[in-house]
Amino acid sequence: MISTKNYAALPDAAALQQLCKAMAVLDAINSPEWEYRYHSYDPAWGLDEAVFQLNTGEGDEMLVIFRPEGCCINGFIDGYAQPDKAQVTQGLPAAFEEFVFGEPVASIGTTFCLWYTPTQGWQTGVVDENADDGSEEMLYLFDGRPEAYTEWANEYFVEDTGRQLIDAADVSRVYRGEVLTKEAVQRINEETEDWAQLEADLQEIGYPYDFSK
Repeated sequence: MISTKNYAALPDAAALQQLCKAMAVLDAINSPEWEYRYHSYDPAWGLDEAVFQLNTGEGDEMLVIFRPEGCCINGFIDGYAQPDKAQVTQGLPAAFEEFVFGEPVASIGTTFCLWYTPTQGWQTGVVDENADDGSEEMLYLFDGRPEAYTEWANEYFVEDTGRQLIDAADVSRVYRGEVLTKEAVQRINEETEDWAQLEADLQEIGYPYDFSK
């Protein structure tokens, strides 16, 4: 499993950014109501900056910033002891300092931190090999397997609702960035009715769609 102690399976920044957009799109399809979404994506967080957010609604939160220099992941899990931030960010590139030490990350907290640059690949600061920082709980969907998101979404969005289970093949199409049609959306969530809301979400995320089909 991916964690701060085992992060070789993390995709590079470009692939991770596409994956994050796809997860935000899938959440938007599965939940028209913002309050029930785990994943969101803002392509215009700042100048040349995009941000992905995982928010459980129960105090756990992960933010991933994408910049021309690469990307940086900041995770916080409520109930875990926060390590020395100077240690877990040791070696952090200057391009990510404002993100990690500014707001909202400063107020959220930092349980773990990783970053990627094209020249160095994935790195992290000083990690206590004997302590659990919760990173495995938050990073496992970043393995890029459609089956992982499908299993999670069926449990979170579909279980006990009477909806048809989500198929990993439909998730895979979104992971590949294929243009969304109404038919494709309804294969994921046949109860979709608010097409205007979904259009607005897709436009905000920057994901291609064609609802004439």
